[in-house]
Amino acid sequence: MSQDETRSEKHELARNAVPDELKPVFDDFVSDYRFAATKHHGSPFVSYIVLAEMVQMGWRLAAKPESEETDV
Repeated sequence: MSQDETRSEKHELARNAVPDELKPVFDDFVSDYRFAATKHHGSPFVSYIVLAEMVQMGWRLAAKPESEETDV
């Protein structure tokens, strides 16, 4: 998220529900989801509370995206 962007109230509430050590995971998940939603649906709609719950349930990125692996 760029410094120019501000988080909505719902985004802040969901982010604050996540333990501090998982906030970077949540932030990356939101960013990736927002990108994919825009790519496939033309809208960056994100349900922050659902993503926060998934992070709390143990969701983690399993591997680096292919584009990062090939850039090495």
